[in-house]
Amino acid sequence: MTVRRLWLTTAVLAIGMSAWLAAQKVQMKDLPAAVQKGVQDNLMGATLKSLSKEKEGGKTIYEVESTLNGKTRDFLLDAKGTLIEVEDELAPEGLPVAVKAAFEKEGKILKAESVTKGTTVTYEGTVDKNGKKSAVGPVDANGKKVKG
Repeated sequence: MTVRRLWLTTAVLAIGMSAWLAAQKVQMKDLPAAVQKGVQDNLMGATLKSLSKEKEGGKTIYEVESTLNGKTRDFLLDAKGTLIEVEDELAPEGLPVAVKAAFEKEGKILKAESVTKGTTVTYEGTVDKNGKKSAVGPVDANGKKVKG
């Protein structure tokens, strides 16, 4: 094996391993009691799809992926089961007018979601322009870019 091929193999393994370490799939029974309660309290009728645990900035975060009425509804909890963020999939026609216009300037809207952190709501999406997909947002309800 050449040095270059060995380096590439090592790099690919390192990237794969870091992605695996960053987010580990978990089961409800393996979660701390407070996090289990947080999951149940925040599902709000949604169907649980998957749970994962990851470290962000040295803190343990739990991601809950779910669906509600055929749309994705994902949320993040801290180690105490406290809600950090909620992402709700929206149909393009469900977006505020200014947000829809801002996204449409970038291309055809393929996916859109609201992101709620505390009382702050922003919008993100994916658009297609000439066959190329790209992320748009976050923007506020007025369609103005905000820090993500």
